[in-house]
Amino acid sequence: MNSELFAYALLAFPLVSAALIAFCFRRNGVVASGISVAAAAMVLATAGHIIFRVENFEYNASWIELGSFSVGFGFLINDLAKLMLFVVAFVGFLVHVFSLGYMKDDPNKARFFGGLSIFMFSMLGLVMASSLVTLFIFWELVGFSSYMLIGFYLDKPSAAAASKKAFIVNRVGDFGFLIGIILVFSTFGTFNLVSLSNADVASTTLIGLLLFCGTVGKSGQLPLHVWLPDAMEGPTPVSALIHAATMVAAGVFLLCRTGFLMTVDALTVIAWVGVATALFAGFTAIAQRDIKKILAYSTVSQLGYMVAAFGLGTLAYLNHDGTTGNGAMAEAVVTGGVAAAMFHLTTHAFFKALLFLGSGSIIHACHHEQDIFKMGGIGKNMPITFITFSIGVLALTGFPLLAGFFSKDAILAVALEANSAAFYLLVFGAFLTAFYMTRLWVITFLGAPKSENAEHARENGWVMTVPLILLAVLSLVGGFVGLYPHAVDGVIDGIPHPDGGAHTTILIASLAAVFVGYALSFFFYGAGASEDRLEQVAKPVHTLLAEKFYFDHAYDWYVAKVQQRLASALHFTEQIALSGLIIRGMAGVAGLIGIGLRSLHVGSIHAYVYWFIGGLVLFWALAVGIF
Repeated sequence: MNSELFAYALLAFPLVSAALIAFCFRRNGVVASGISVAAAAMVLATAGHIIFRVENFEYNASWIELGSFSVGFGFLINDLAKLMLFVVAFVGFLVHVFSLGYMKDDPNKARFFGGLSIFMFSMLGLVMASSLVTLFIFWELVGFSSYMLIGFYLDKPSAAAASKKAFIVNRVGDFGFLIGIILVFSTFGTFNLVSLSNADVASTTLIGLLLFCGTVGKSGQLPLHVWLPDAMEGPTPVSALIHAATMVAAGVFLLCRTGFLMTVDALTVIAWVGVATALFAGFTAIAQRDIKKILAYSTVSQLGYMVAAFGLGTLAYLNHDGTTGNGAMAEAVVTGGVAAAMFHLTTHAFFKALLFLGSGSIIHACHHEQDIFKMGGIGKNMPITFITFSIGVLALTGFPLLAGFFSKDAILAVALEANSAAFYLLVFGAFLTAFYMTRLWVITFLGAPKSENAEHARENGWVMTVPLILLAVLSLVGGFVGLYPHAVDGVIDGIPHPDGGAHTTILIASLAAVFVGYALSFFFYGAGASEDRLEQVAKPVHTLLAEKFYFDHAYDWYVAKVQQRLASALHFTEQIALSGLIIRGMAGVAGLIGIGLRSLHVGSIHAYVYWFIGGLVLFWALAVGIF
């Protein structure tokens, strides 16, 4: 059987599922959920076949031809794509299963599972795309499905606002991405990724930074991060699938897919944007009360780590290798940037999906309470969720021998080789991660219940706890390279192995950051704290962090005071000058005069008195010769 047929099947399963739900089972949530879960299972089975049994291949078919201009549709299945397929298919299936329990009583369950199927179709197409045009189309479909799922609760104004915010902010980054694709074609004459990687023409910094704009929007990097925490308005399984493990990681995947088009200057900008995002989000998470918002800012921070890993890893290889040129850049991307970034992307998908699904289990048991200071004592009432969530916390913070420990240290290794300042800043970021995640853990699970909902919280059924257990196992052992499919060893093997002195420095710094973060947070907040001690002892600092460094306020001011006024001025100019005068000519002039005269007839005697007095003044001025 031709290899491309498996790729087509991978797209067909979720697309057919979405079509069946939309046209046949919109009002039957039970059947719709069964179809969607079955499609996710088929996706997982097909993806497993491609990963383990199918050799790497490229397939292209002619799609659009206009003279010399041509666009192809096809698939590029290599080690990088297989690793991403593994993440999307496996986590996607577990989220589908978890959703059976979480959305059991929701009257709009069919629409929810239809949205999940559309998302799976879009994400799989993005991962397998062989050209920038095809990738961009699926990239936009991912944004569309995200918009649908974030705004799933149609009766919540906050959900509608969050979905619109996500859509608009992502369009800002995607606009830069689209311009970058156009510049790529004008420079290289092709959209095909393989042809671009083999091109003799050198890329430019502008192209690299424009392509990076797509990552800034989709992966929530500064300054376009503001949509991601608000996206937690969607159902918790959506947060686990889209905003923890897959969609937001698409930006990192884009960097790895197009890394050979970067220059040293572009990589430097990318690396420092990642470092700044990791620290900013880490500080912001410290003052959040909503359990999902804390995890959302944690996701932003970890995405910053991945972006920094890509930039610093590639720079580290170039510095070490000492060569330049397209071939050196392509080799540097595979050996340095992709290895560390994709390793952390994969392990992060396991433990962050676990944490989001664990938070969903807590929220579901607490009757949709999300404030951690209204929880407490959850651990003794929900033992499975407590144990699995604790494993997720340890993995995220980099506890020794868990998944996050290995991937985080891989990032620190490339950072130490590329830039010592970036290394120590990322170590401090690891401290922040341990601090705010310990805060979440001790307040939520320990102490006495602080609300009736928390006191009566009980473990959910097996359909919700089995995915937690499976993800917890992967969070425990997922960092060991030997567990990865042989087909993707080419990616993982690129992770640097520092020498003895550097390895000791990394290990000591990493462990010190983690355990100091544990200790300070535990003793500062205490088990089951009912109030935020940071707010009590340092209110100005807490306010700054709770208000997210006032990024949202700055955007709101810009939209209201600058953008809306400029839009109104342009609209007025278009109506008067363009539509009224240039296009319609004298008829437009007469029409404008008519509009002006008609506006004088307001039906108020007081207004007519003022116009009468104004007319007398004008008549007097003409009579005495002032004009």
